[in-house]
Amino acid sequence: NKFSITPRGLIVLFGIAAYRRYSSGSGYPNVSLSSPLPGIPKPVFAAVDGHEQCETKITTLENGLKVASQNKFGQFCTVGILVNSGSRHETKYPSGIAHFLEKLAFSSTAQYGSKDEILLTLEKHGGICDCQTSRDTTMYAVSAEVKGLDTVVSLLSDAVLQPRLLDEEIEMTRMAVRFELEDLNMRPDPEPLLTEMIHAAAYRGNTVGLPRFCPVDNVEKIDKTLLHTYLRSYYCPERMVLAGVGIEHEQLVACARKYLLDVKPVWGAGTPANVDLSVAQYTGGMVKMDKDMSDVSLGPTPIPELTHIMIGLESCSFLEDEFIPFAVLNMMMGGGGSFSAGGPGKGMFTRLYLNVLNRHHWMYNATSYHHSYEDSGLLCIHASADPRQVREMVEIITREFIQMAGTAGEMELERAKTQLKSMLMMNLESRPVIFEDVGRQVLATGKRKLPHQLCDLISNVTGSDIKRVSTKMLRSKPAVAALGDLRQMPSYEHIQAALSSKDGRLPRMYRLFR
Repeated sequence: NKFSITPRGLIVLFGIAAYRRYSSGSGYPNVSLSSPLPGIPKPVFAAVDGHEQCETKITTLENGLKVASQNKFGQFCTVGILVNSGSRHETKYPSGIAHFLEKLAFSSTAQYGSKDEILLTLEKHGGICDCQTSRDTTMYAVSAEVKGLDTVVSLLSDAVLQPRLLDEEIEMTRMAVRFELEDLNMRPDPEPLLTEMIHAAAYRGNTVGLPRFCPVDNVEKIDKTLLHTYLRSYYCPERMVLAGVGIEHEQLVACARKYLLDVKPVWGAGTPANVDLSVAQYTGGMVKMDKDMSDVSLGPTPIPELTHIMIGLESCSFLEDEFIPFAVLNMMMGGGGSFSAGGPGKGMFTRLYLNVLNRHHWMYNATSYHHSYEDSGLLCIHASADPRQVREMVEIITREFIQMAGTAGEMELERAKTQLKSMLMMNLESRPVIFEDVGRQVLATGKRKLPHQLCDLISNVTGSDIKRVSTKMLRSKPAVAALGDLRQMPSYEHIQAALSSKDGRLPRMYRLFR
């Protein structure tokens, strides 16, 4: 009676006994584990019928609003309204309206007295809300428990169509916008400012070249009347998509009919007027900003003074077949900062690492970016270095552009394609990313290409595709943005000449006195 054995202990003892019998050859026949055991029923595994579970279902309501959903099993869902409205649509208005609307989102509405009330309502369903604007899209999104779907769609409808836009809210937004503009000019990372500048240079004074951030001069001009005039033109059902991930499609359609079908917006219903339908006109050009960058980041380890440049060329719209080869080319160029820790998947074998950062120790950054819109696109390289080496840095980047039209190595092409597919699939693990992908694709094209279709398109890209799109891109005029100490900056004509040459070299300059 000294020892007591728990049920778990009995299982272990039986296991040992069975193992001994089996290993001694008695008790169990010698059966291969790879063949089915006799007398045991065949296992039935869970299966998905075709692609039914990963297909995006789309319904268009009577008023033109599209409802798109993707089922993803789990306790939470992400639902939002995407509007075909952004800074590119501000041609007939003072720039900065989209920036203001982003900051005013989820403030007081007809149903909710304040932003705090909205947040408390969402809190009951474990929810959060966010609004983001880009050059061509405004996105209102909520992530919450699936059980709270009715409340969420009701809240979204109210936030988008019934905002109060009180004077004190607009005044608070003015303060927030002013602060953001100051922060934009002071932050050590100049990438958002350079992106603004390169778009202004590439599409001078039109569509995607219009400022995404509200210019300082316009902060006081934007008021409730102006916002209502803009909203009347662009916030109409046919320019909207209600997208949801993690809910049943029929449930989302029922909520859309209840809260978005016969709702009169606060600015009044009417035929949209002054809708800007202009197509992006790529102009090329140069935007420079002379700026003292010596005190950008002071402290025990200050960032050295750097000059930043961005050179871009026209690529294509995301609706064209060439979009996928351009995405592969952008991945092949890759790049990053010289202080990257490396490791798998960091792109240490991309061209901008191998040919630029690894060979020129004085280069602090070389990164490739691809911006694509419904009617145009821009592939650009951002580089930064000491102000005394700006000319050499520009020449290194122009040479990289020229080499894009050369023959791509089989291994680097396969690596870029694999990396692009892996990035796509890993990003689409996240529910908010699926939501944005569903919403943006349905808003732009009325349908959605599924991840496996995109992966097939990426796999089909060949070296000749890369060469073809690069050669076409090199025929366009360059767009150049430069920020910092620009005394050594080559002229726009010299950069254009380098990108038209065979080797990408800048024209030689001979000076009597240096």
